[in-house]
Amino acid sequence: MTPADRTGSPASVPTALATRIVDLAAIARNIRRIREHTGTDVMAVVKADGFGHGWLEVAHTALDAGAKWLGVATVDEALDLRRAGVTAPVLCWLADPWTNLLDAVQQGVTVSCANRETLDAVAGAAGETGAVAEVHLELDTGMSRGGAPEAEWLALCVAAAEFERAGSLVVTGLWSHLALAVDPDPSSTDAQRLAFEHGVEVARSADLAPMTLHLANSAGALDHPDTWLDLVRCGASLYGIETVLGRTHGLESAMRVVSRVSQLRRVSAGTGVSYSHAYVAERDTTLVLVPVGYGDGIPRDLSHGGEVVIGGLRHPVVGAISMDQLIVDVGDHPVVLGDEVVLLGSPEKGEPDAQEWADVTGTISHEILTGLGGRMARRHINADTKATP
Repeated sequence: MTPADRTGSPASVPTALATRIVDLAAIARNIRRIREHTGTDVMAVVKADGFGHGWLEVAHTALDAGAKWLGVATVDEALDLRRAGVTAPVLCWLADPWTNLLDAVQQGVTVSCANRETLDAVAGAAGETGAVAEVHLELDTGMSRGGAPEAEWLALCVAAAEFERAGSLVVTGLWSHLALAVDPDPSSTDAQRLAFEHGVEVARSADLAPMTLHLANSAGALDHPDTWLDLVRCGASLYGIETVLGRTHGLESAMRVVSRVSQLRRVSAGTGVSYSHAYVAERDTTLVLVPVGYGDGIPRDLSHGGEVVIGGLRHPVVGAISMDQLIVDVGDHPVVLGDEVVLLGSPEKGEPDAQEWADVTGTISHEILTGLGGRMARRHINADTKATP
């Protein structure tokens, strides 16, 4: 049976060799779960193309599901949202003094500042545009990554208050990021929470009156109520990634990745497979070729322990994964050209998910999802209704 036989006409066969199918309804349900769980406003993090799910589609879905804010890493990401007509509050946290901030300030993007130099640049952009810039100040409470160190925090707050009095900007929020919230132990976030509370007191002593305080990331939002404050920032959890070790919270994976069998061959025991013959068939078997590889974001380490689903059954990936091809050993199971290959799907259906890939390859689900793409198509559906155009 050929693909044309299966679908009715060759024209209906998709051009792309692999497709990421994103269920926007699952994302909406995840957001509603988080809102109901925390009782706070939610910032939906749509950086890195919405973790590979599509930044604009996810943004609209999140806002429709009740998220009040959108979060991005770069100014370009924030301006893409504005150009697409998104008017909701947007926080950008990776601006620096060398970033062109004029459009961001003029378009009402809230810019995070963690040092005096960036604060000066934001104020300068405000002066050039005639707009009042909105700023969130970031304090490092123990992540040792972004944020102002404690020793520099008071000076940053004092400078921000001076710019407020001059009418250049207004500090509408204070925030920090949790390093240890993946640990379900309630005390794992205590030190950072206390450091943040102290930082808020320092800011207020410098005559700042921020309206929004936010500390919790996805893990904090799921399992650390003391960190919820006014707003929780959720990225991974929107897309169904469980971030607290040993805990599940009813989140739904939103992405399914499928391809198809494009070649197959029967081989004898002792046949070497792919580069360097790292895999040698132990018995007579059938090998199928799936037309995706590391050029599409398939981790090469899935060559050792990765599995896919064909016809409802799991089969191992064998041999070295190539740039645009991988090989699956299906044994004696009946497989024909054009059969669907599920690379990522639902564990409830016995299919691999991003966490399984992460476990096999020694990374995290976030890296798996954001790494997918290349020549893969992406199709958005709403399982509550119908596919989007």
